[in-house]
Parts: sequence; structure tokens; C-alpha cells
Amino acid sequence: MLRLGLAARIAMIVIIALTTAWIVAIALVYRSYDQEGESARPSPRQIAALVELIERIPREQRPLALAAVASRVFDARLQADRAPDGAASEGRPVDETLLQAYAAALEGRPLAIVFAVPAERRFPRLFAITTNALEFRIALRTGETLFINTRSPLPVSRLGLPVGFGAGLFGTLIAFLALVIMHRETRPLARLSAAVDRMDLAGTPVILPQARASAPEIQALIAAFNRLQARLAQLLRARMAMLGGISHDVRTFATRLRLRVDRIPEGAERDRAINDISDMIRLLDDALLASRAGAGELAQELVELDDVVRIEVEDRRAAGAPVELQVAPGAAGATILGDRLALRRIVSNLVDNALKYGHAAHLGIAIDSQSLVLTVDDEGTGIPPDLREFLLEPFVRLETSRNRQTGGAGLGLAIVRNLVEAHGGTLGIGDAASGGARITLLLPMFRPL
Repeated sequence: MLRLGLAARIAMIVIIALTTAWIVAIALVYRSYDQEGESARPSPRQIAALVELIERIPREQRPLALAAVASRVFDARLQADRAPDGAASEGRPVDETLLQAYAAALEGRPLAIVFAVPAERRFPRLFAITTNALEFRIALRTGETLFINTRSPLPVSRLGLPVGFGAGLFGTLIAFLALVIMHRETRPLARLSAAVDRMDLAGTPVILPQARASAPEIQALIAAFNRLQARLAQLLRARMAMLGGISHDVRTFATRLRLRVDRIPEGAERDRAINDISDMIRLLDDALLASRAGAGELAQELVELDDVVRIEVEDRRAAGAPVELQVAPGAAGATILGDRLALRRIVSNLVDNALKYGHAAHLGIAIDSQSLVLTVDDEGTGIPPDLREFLLEPFVRLETSRNRQTGGAGLGLAIVRNLVEAHGGTLGIGDAASGGARITLLLPMFRPL
């Protein structure tokens, strides 16, 4: 196959489309001529009426009658002698069915019809299949012969169809072929677009097959996408492995430091040091869990979401925190496929944020179609709409002082979003009925096959 570039292929498609448009335009012009003029084939009733009129009127008035019906597509003349049956001038005989139709209308009068050869042989005669003139020879009962010649300004095929009709049909077929070629050329691009949308760097890269018959530019684009996907997946795995290793080692040092702090005499400094180390260990645990989620290493088990949430709620209530839980009918016992530890960390982070910034946490679990919906409402001042997406990024806080006493490191919601997306869910921020913020999680519910 000729290896034309994408630009050349598109140019060919455009040329074919323009050619089709020109052919259709020419066909419309021919059609307009046909609508303006008379048909090249008068009806049997019209021929019979003219014959009857010529036979009834006096001989001296017949030329006037013939002149009255003459036009650029219709001409009639009388010959004094009666021609023998079937005699006609040079030409090809018409179909027998057509002859019988006119003969029936003439009530037995001798008749001959041929495709006449016109005196001038110009454009219409360039096509062997075109015939645009009929000659009728009718023997009148008065002993004369009536010759009727019909002409048409429109070239007509032997099937009686204008030549422009065939050209338009041919152009339509070419246009259809152009559409097929266009679809064939753009199909690899559509597959590439779909592959970009479903690309998951945490999993095994899905290599797109090469389109051997496509343009070289499209083949190069697909190959570049496959290389990019493999490189990004490799970089992500390397980054997650490095982050996991650093988190694990630093957590070991933090645990040792915590043991040493226990030897410090009790006091305010000792308590602050213990809190700082606890925050450090929690931050490292979150980072380690997020790295596992990013690398696709989360465990897969059936987990009842209401049990996980209820455990976190009871822990907060035991510490005296204002936490409430409402489980909608049908949501109790509903399961999802995921990592239990990661799900507990999701609920824990959301409840802690609600208590820290909204002074209370109101949790609800419901079912929406094929998903379990977990909502966490607080009683704070809410989150401005223009900052909601921004808060889901790492190290972003509404409180910008970076003081650990007034907030965390800004990783809570970012880690929650990563863990939720690793479970195939979505995370959204809205307004609670109490005026505070509402965090909404949608997690796909497990449905047995």
C-alpha cells in the first residue's frame, strides 16, 4: 500500500468530497433543465389527441394546428402519402412494450417508433448510451402520415434517466467511499483517545497495537504513547518504592525516638515531644499507605463499610467526641471490595478533620444505585466553593500559618482522595445542612456475579 502521510490522505479526502459536490451540482443543473422543459416522451393520450384533432379539422387548417403544438422539444409534420406499417427513418427500434402502449391509444392506426438520430452530433452523442430523440410515424385515416419528433435539452440514458442522475449516483458512491476511508484513518486516533482516558499507571500498561495500514504519523504517535505509558508506570513504581522505603526507615527512627522520650521526666515538654512524634508516625503511616495505593498494592477483601465506620465512631465517642452515625435501611451489611486498613484510614481522617475544624462529626451511610455513599458533615463555617478542589491537593490547608497546633500538614484530604480513587470511588466537597462542610464519598458496592 502507498504510504501517504496524514496530510496527503486528508487532502485526497477533501478532493474526493469536492469532486462529489461538483458532480451533484451539475446533476442539479441538468435536473433544473428537465423541470423547465417538456418531457422527451409525450404520453399516449397526448399523441392520440393530436392525431384525432388533425383528422377532424379541414386540410387547410392542419398546418396552423401543427404550428400551435410545436415547441423546442416537440415537432410534428404531415406527409401526403401513407407510409407502410413499421417504416421509419434511420434509428433503433424502441421496446415492444412502449410501442404497444402507444398503439393501444391510437386504436389500430399503423404506428412505428424509433430512437431517431439527430441531425447534429454534439455533446449528447458523445455517450453511446444516451438517446434524446424519439420519432413517431403514424398512418392517419385520411391517408396521410403524421411524423412527430421529440427532442430533449437533457441527455437521457437508455433507461430514460438523465445522465446527471448517473453522475450523481457515482458521486454518492465516491462520497461513501471517502467516509469509509475517513473512518478507517481516524479509528486509531479514537482508540488512542480511549486508551488515554483509561490509562492506569498503577496497573500493568495496556499497549496499543500498531495500526500497520495507517499513516506513518499515526503509527509514530501510537508508538510514542506506548513508550510514554511504560516510562510513566516505571517512574511511578520507582517513586512509590522510594517513598515506601523512606517512610519505613523514618518510622523506625521515630519509634526509637519515642522510646527515648519516655525516659524524659514528665512535664509539658515531654508531652509536646510525644505529640510531635505521634503526628510524625501518623504522617509516615499515611504516606506509606498512599504509596501502596499508588503502586496498586492494596489488599482486596470483602469489607462491610458500616462496620468499619462504626468502629471509628465508637472510638471517638469513648474519648468524649461529639460523633453521630446514621445508617440508611439497606446500607447495613453492604460490602465493598477493598483494603480494610485503607478504609479505616479514610474514615479516621475525615472524622478527625470534622472534629478539628467543625467541632462535631455527623456521619451517614446510604445506597445510591450501585454505590455506597458515606457523608461526613461538620458544624464549622464550611469550605468556600473556589477552594474545594484546591484542598484535595497535597500540603494545602485553609489555615495558612502552618502551625501544627491549628492544623495538620495538609495531607489528610489528599491521602483520602488517593485511597478512595484506588478503590474506584470518588470524593466530593459540598455544604452540610448545618452550614458546615460536607464530605461525600461514593464507593462501588460489591455485586456477586
